[in-house]
Amino acid sequence: MDITIRAVRPEEHRALAEVTARAYLGDGLLAFGESDEYLIDLRDVPRRAAEAQVLVAVGEDERVLGGVTFVAGPGTPWADLAQNGEAELRMLAVTPVARRRGAGEALVRACVERAREVEGCRRLVLSSQQSMREAQRIYERLGFVRTPGRDWQPVPGVTLFTYALEI
Repeated sequence: MDITIRAVRPEEHRALAEVTARAYLGDGLLAFGESDEYLIDLRDVPRRAAEAQVLVAVGEDERVLGGVTFVAGPGTPWADLAQNGEAELRMLAVTPVARRRGAGEALVRACVERAREVEGCRRLVLSSQQSMREAQRIYERLGFVRTPGRDWQPVPGVTLFTYALEI
C-alpha cells in the first residue's frame, strides 16, 4: 500500500474527524462511548490543526487512512504530557483497512522527524491506553520505552501508559 504522510488539508478535516472517532469508538477506547466528552476533541480537527500540527496518512487515491496530532512542546492546549524539552504525539488513529500496512508506523515516524526539528527537543512522549497493543508494538519497535512513573488518569478508572523516545 502506497502511503503519503503530510499536513492535513482543510477539506480533509471532516474525513479525519470521522476516521479518528471511528477508530477510538470501534476499539472501545472511550469510557462513555458516543457520549464521551473526549470524542469532541477527537472530532475537532480544525481546532487541532490551528493549535498543533495534524498529519494525515493518505493512500494513492488521496483518501485519508489515518492521522496524528504532533505537539511541539508544553504550554499548548494539546500538550497533556510534554514538559520542557519534550514534544508529544497524540490521537494516533488509522482506518481498519490501513492497519498492519504501515500507515500507523509512518505517522509515528513523521512525528519523530518533526521532534528532531524542534529546537531544544530532547524527547518525544506519548500516552497510550493499556488495550492499544498494536500501537504499543509500533512505539517499541521504533525505540520508545515505557515511563511508568509518568502514567496518569485523565478520568477516574482510565489509566494511560506513557512512553518516551530520546531524540
